[in-house]
Amino acid sequence: MWLAMVHPGGKLKPGRRVTFGSDSAAEIVEVLGGGLRRVRFVGALDARATLAKYGEVPLPPYIKRAPTKADQDRYQTVYATHDGSVAAPTAGLHFTTELLAQIHERRILVTALDLHVGPGTFKPVETDDLTAHTMHPEAYEIAPGAATGINHNRGKVWAVGTTVVRALESAADAQGQVRAGAAETSLFIRPPYSFKVVNHLITNFHLPRSTLLMLVCAFGGYELVMQAYREAVKEGYRFYSYGDAMLIV
Repeated sequence: MWLAMVHPGGKLKPGRRVTFGSDSAAEIVEVLGGGLRRVRFVGALDARATLAKYGEVPLPPYIKRAPTKADQDRYQTVYATHDGSVAAPTAGLHFTTELLAQIHERRILVTALDLHVGPGTFKPVETDDLTAHTMHPEAYEIAPGAATGINHNRGKVWAVGTTVVRALESAADAQGQVRAGAAETSLFIRPPYSFKVVNHLITNFHLPRSTLLMLVCAFGGYELVMQAYREAVKEGYRFYSYGDAMLIV
């Protein structure tokens, strides 16, 4: 069984099938609400093979061309190791193997988390009452060595991406010590919020009414972040997956 985001979904009732070519089909099993369906792949190809054969990289709307094989490579972080995310952790797309090598040469500790970006990253906030917004859970795993390295460098922790921030803040105890292990986070970070672990943030420019933008405002301060966004709009910075990044220190 798989969870699928569908749009439009008016006709996608249980029992209906969506075909992908002649060798793959997905049968709707259950309507879950919020544009989600539980589906079962019933063709010759399973879900991963169907994605590999028929899937396309979701390019931002300002790129006026069809996706290519190069996009499949570019839309992965250079340090990704296995499948699982709904989307790439886009802040990490700004790193190259050469840049990481330079960071290591400066004896800066780089540690990795296992993150699975969930469908909630695409879901805008549609209510004025922020407490009524439901965050979709996202899975993460922090190895013991990673937790130790982070805890030994308190006050100097750089997070690459908002998903890293949510994972680390969710894994921290009341004293700010990061606990190793696998878990899920539904943490909705918004002003005001007192950060326990992360001190510096690298992140893309995010869309209005997004939980990602609210997290950034909580981290950098609303007025400072809005000033940065006004500059970004004025200068034609790019948003979305292939967009520009900013550093908040």
